[in-house]
Amino acid sequence: MSVRSVSASASASAWAPMAITAFRVLWFAQLGSNIGTWMQTVGAQWYLVEAAAGATVIALVQTASLAPAMLFSLPAGVLADSLDRRKLLIWGSAASALIATGLTVIALFDGLTPWTILGFTFLLGITSTLTSPAWQAIQPELVPRELIGASSALGGVTVNGARAVGPALAGVVLSIAGAPVVFGINALSFVAAIVALWWWKRPPQEGLEDREAFGPALRAGVRYVASAGLVRRILLRSALFALPASALWALLPVTATRLGLDSSGYGFLLGALGLGAVLGIFVLPFARAHLSDNVVIAASAVLFAAGAVAAAVLPFGVMLVLLVLAGLAWIGTLTVLNAALQLTLPQWVRSRGASVYILVFMGTMAIGSFVWGIVAQLIGTAAALGASAVLLLLVAASVRLLPLLPGTGTVDRTISLTWATPMLVFEPDPADGPVLVQISYTVRPGALREFRAAMRLVEGSRRRTGGSRWGLYRSGEDEDVQLESFVVPSWGEHRRQETQRLTGRDREIRAAALAVCDGEPVERHYFANGDPQSHGSP
Repeated sequence: MSVRSVSASASASAWAPMAITAFRVLWFAQLGSNIGTWMQTVGAQWYLVEAAAGATVIALVQTASLAPAMLFSLPAGVLADSLDRRKLLIWGSAASALIATGLTVIALFDGLTPWTILGFTFLLGITSTLTSPAWQAIQPELVPRELIGASSALGGVTVNGARAVGPALAGVVLSIAGAPVVFGINALSFVAAIVALWWWKRPPQEGLEDREAFGPALRAGVRYVASAGLVRRILLRSALFALPASALWALLPVTATRLGLDSSGYGFLLGALGLGAVLGIFVLPFARAHLSDNVVIAASAVLFAAGAVAAAVLPFGVMLVLLVLAGLAWIGTLTVLNAALQLTLPQWVRSRGASVYILVFMGTMAIGSFVWGIVAQLIGTAAALGASAVLLLLVAASVRLLPLLPGTGTVDRTISLTWATPMLVFEPDPADGPVLVQISYTVRPGALREFRAAMRLVEGSRRRTGGSRWGLYRSGEDEDVQLESFVVPSWGEHRRQETQRLTGRDREIRAAALAVCDGEPVERHYFANGDPQSHGSP
């Protein structure tokens, strides 16, 4: 079934994206790969539990898997925006398969040590980080815009549903066949992902023939996020939740030892979290239809706090029930934030924006896991989990002061391609720059206050799309004349700013400023360190 027919005939139900063949195939591929990854994580953590490695070292498994996000998320986002995403995912999955195979071989020959486990976990974290922005960025390609929220929830199930199946399956396999088989299944799961990606006949990615160099592309992505208030608030909410929530994931293996559980019992604990995440796909559409995203975020923090308290002091049966609710809370937060991010980021910077989100969320989880491991070593696991629960309640309360901003996920991010190419006296090279752009406006009498208010939004638009050193000046000779000034790094960057990066919302912002002006603005461009004669005659 085509994307268009699904968009026209299917209601935006939780399962509507599954009617699209490409989405369905890649969804199952991701689910299988994530099940393998969770099996590997449980195998690694349980090996350290049986080796009596201590809470700090056990928590380091979580840190080792997430720390690469702090180092490689931003480069990964640039690669996903600059290279063919399908090919990047194929090569990344192949690298993961080779690393997982290496760990399997070492386990077969009894060569495992705590540091071997942590090292291979770190390497698998690198390949996961390098492919994660590309996985997120292809989601809007597979479904129509009205199904992005549903596809985000289903995407969360590939991760969190894997928590329901992977740990329980790993516990059984560990008790029957041992760690080498667990690690081998993980290697095979990456092979299955490669096959699915090879099958996917993705249309050629546009803009690759004019892609930016790595350094400028990286700086452009960082500038965009730094200037996008809606995105910054999403990042803040993700960090506020991830820091205290990381305690439960990092210390759950230690909780299993408190209850005297074996590897299968530990698998059930993780499986309860995953089961809650799967249930979330049924509950969340109803909740989001009746509650705002900010209320969902606050309620999720409260439920996850209950899960942390359960892991700290409650018996096995009660704990399982509350862990299911914690899993529901986990997918609730991630679904809201992921969907908001995908609907807010424009296409040209989607992978780089997603990479910053991964950096913030996974990096916070990695640091939090390390910190909570030390805290548990100092004051005990129960006290550490209790402290995380208190922080989660504070996170819930903070939604009143720091909510997702109005316009999140609803602003027009379609690219506007129209640009009246300036008539210059020479033909600039794309690398020429920096370029000073000055635009003169004649404001209608009495509308100066309204114009300046509109230009504050224009400033944000210029900075998001590549401008810096923005300023607004008044004329000393004519009280109705205002001069806008900003700098872009190069002529090529300015051309991209006007032809590839302007969204419908940016056009609306500029139109609001021009609505209180008389005549057309006059735009001039000034180039640094260039000899016009070197570019040919006028």
